[in-house]
Amino acid sequence: MVFAGNPGTGKTTIARLVARIYKEIGILSNGQLIESDRSGLVGGYLGQTALRVQEVVRSAIGGVLFIDEAYALTPADARDTFGDEAISTLIKLMEDHRNDIVVIVAGYTEPMQRFISSNPGLASRFSRTLNFEDYLPGELTEIYVRLASQHDYRLTGEAVSSVAELFRELYEKRDATFGNARLARNLFEKTVNNHANRIGASVGDELNADTLTTILVEDIPV
Repeated sequence: MVFAGNPGTGKTTIARLVARIYKEIGILSNGQLIESDRSGLVGGYLGQTALRVQEVVRSAIGGVLFIDEAYALTPADARDTFGDEAISTLIKLMEDHRNDIVVIVAGYTEPMQRFISSNPGLASRFSRTLNFEDYLPGELTEIYVRLASQHDYRLTGEAVSSVAELFRELYEKRDATFGNARLARNLFEKTVNNHANRIGASVGDELNADTLTTILVEDIPV
């Protein structure tokens, strides 16, 4: 399968779920997820690449091989002998082990289209594409609030409104590098840092559990 979309849209998470589901229904024998990318597949000289691909595929037999940013194997601006060798080896091994391995390639939508069309063997084997859309501002706000709850923080109503407005602004200005859930996590981590700095500066003030776990509007990054 091809998982196409921007970073932070859950591609790796869904690949992990696919592995578990396919094991439960008997399609895969083990259900492990093996993650790799160009650096894990391509060697420094011809011949080494094939060995690397064989090793990675061998570790994924019985489960799912997830190749992130797979389009890096076929650069748009140059012919890549090492990438070609990796793809040719991968295609052969997929055929050899087709009864007990699932291969998922992932990356940005347009580069992945170029990647799949670069080799007839890829186009014939990767015939299913799942498109991962960017999260909407409301969904990003929900992710952020859930992260806070998981770490035993709570937001005031004013802080939630500030977070929602921040995500609306970031969503409207988004480009191909938009981080989605990764962005929400990064903003939450910055919030925790701001919260800690604010508490640390409150020397002499009375501190209690409520103070230590409540995120105020001034803690939200701008």
